[in-house]
Amino acid sequence: MDEHHQPLPTRPSGGRVAQILTEWKTLALLGGPILVAQLAQMANGVIDTIMAGHYSAEDLAAVGIGSSLWMPLLLFFYGVLSAQQPTISGHRGAGQQDQIMPVTWQGLYIALVSMVLMAGLLLSAGPLMPLLGLDEVTSAVTQGYLQAFVWGVPGLLLITSLRGLTDGLGHTRVIMVISLISTLINLPLNYILIYGKLGAPELGGVGCGWATAISNTAAALVMLGYLNFSRYYRAYHLLADWVAPSWRRIRSLLKLGLPIGASMFVEVSMFGVIALFLAPLGAIVVAGHQIVLNITSVLFMVPLSLGMALTLRVSFLVGAGTPGTARLLARSTLLLGLTIALIHMPIVLLGRHLLVSLYTSDSEVIAVATQLLVFAAIFQLADILQVTAISALRGYKDTRLPLLIMLLSFWGICLPLGYVLTFTDWLVPAQGADGFWLALIVGLSCAAAMLITRLWRF
Repeated sequence: MDEHHQPLPTRPSGGRVAQILTEWKTLALLGGPILVAQLAQMANGVIDTIMAGHYSAEDLAAVGIGSSLWMPLLLFFYGVLSAQQPTISGHRGAGQQDQIMPVTWQGLYIALVSMVLMAGLLLSAGPLMPLLGLDEVTSAVTQGYLQAFVWGVPGLLLITSLRGLTDGLGHTRVIMVISLISTLINLPLNYILIYGKLGAPELGGVGCGWATAISNTAAALVMLGYLNFSRYYRAYHLLADWVAPSWRRIRSLLKLGLPIGASMFVEVSMFGVIALFLAPLGAIVVAGHQIVLNITSVLFMVPLSLGMALTLRVSFLVGAGTPGTARLLARSTLLLGLTIALIHMPIVLLGRHLLVSLYTSDSEVIAVATQLLVFAAIFQLADILQVTAISALRGYKDTRLPLLIMLLSFWGICLPLGYVLTFTDWLVPAQGADGFWLALIVGLSCAAAMLITRLWRF
């Protein structure tokens, strides 16, 4: 399976174009299962949003606020743990099989600490509620949702850590199957716990948290069992060949992973902060914003999966001692990203009314969401190009300068500009929720321009 998904590069007879197409085929083999996995994981959020939205606008807003709090934390720790993928893929490309399990175990130690930190932070979110200006009902549902969700954090981060091994070896279908199992468990549990079916209590938005926690835990147990009993992974002796903590290896992973986690946190927390800033404008605006964010997040899974495959492939090619092919692939994939953006833009613009109607029947929420989707369609171009460029840079283990670029673009430009456009008349009359989405276009465009420049000169 490794040789099929991560073959050593060759020089096809058709020249450079044929070489690019061959590498794109490899990206498709790696990225296809990743895309299915990402969509399955995203489906959990979509299911939560749709079912909570049809329960009540307050529950939808509460789930949105809760997601805005845990998602940045999850992606920070996901980024830290994702240092395992390029590291293991690089060892695989260099033929250093004996280095793979030590890296895997150090990732598990990092995951253990991450579980404690993430759970502690989410359980401490109560004092934030009065600061958000939420009404009493929305605040109570938000806290209940987070308190339920936190029980699934250990399973979620265990899956994330073990994914470093499977993805790093080129076995991206493993996480695809595990993600599908999680979604298939989450869907009926959401229905049962939100609406109180089959004798279960009617929990509303809080039921989303419990359903997600149970599905994450079950999926983690399935993945752990598979890695210990499958014919292929039995050779790696995950539990039998225990490796003691190595501070040198842990520091090496953190040196690579912390900037990745921080850059993910910077980007996703920006969307979360926007939701928090919009909270005083009322549950209708927050619900509309959450729907648009959910739709664009689903679409984002395509370039994100491409980027994750690109990171794996570039790190493998560098490890295999073929930097010329790595450079050709990294640059040519920008064209692939541009093509995806040009497909996404008309889908969002022309289909926005249909897309929003899938989430809610509330006419006021529909009006807000369809307006915001116009801006979301425009920012597809910059968003997809920036994630493609930063993914290639991660394959080269270049993470520090990209982090600074993300900080400047999102927290230095986007958020201040968004606040000014949304709530003040300093530049133009106050735009309401539109102001933040206008600022997103500006911030993402700045990030894309700087990251592409960095990649081209790297």
